[in-house]
Amino acid sequence: MLGLKLLRGKLKEAAICLAAGRVTLPYPFAPADPAGDFRGLVEVDAGKCIGCGGCASVCPANLISIKDAGHLATLTWEFQRCTYCGRCAEVCPEQAVTMTRQFENATNRREDLTMTVEVFMGSCNRCGRCYRTSTPIDPPHPRGFHGDRVTALCDEYKDRP
Repeated sequence: MLGLKLLRGKLKEAAICLAAGRVTLPYPFAPADPAGDFRGLVEVDAGKCIGCGGCASVCPANLISIKDAGHLATLTWEFQRCTYCGRCAEVCPEQAVTMTRQFENATNRREDLTMTVEVFMGSCNRCGRCYRTSTPIDPPHPRGFHGDRVTALCDEYKDRP
């Protein structure tokens, strides 16, 4: 008797589920576009980046590291820790950091989720002159000797047109 009640309940449940129709997306077999305000993987345009370090200052996951090597600054992004909050894109004064709509980033290799960007720090990418930043992101600068290095580079390149 108990078995018959259980069977009847399961048949009733199956009928309700079948009546609802398809409620899932055929995603792996058909492409699915994310919503318009979706924030996916980060993309960096090294040609626009001035190496100010604002992205590293505001990243809550602390996944952006900066290393100075003379006239080059190397920015390393470790995306396996990224929460896709978009703060790095919001704070970038040159819009060098953008959020794409790409969301498929599964991989078996850790190095696939690492991006390295090298930026020449000697002069402005637009006008060719040496620059000094004066933005709110300067005080907590993660690069301790940035100001001294920029001053030295400005002195070196001050005679250029």
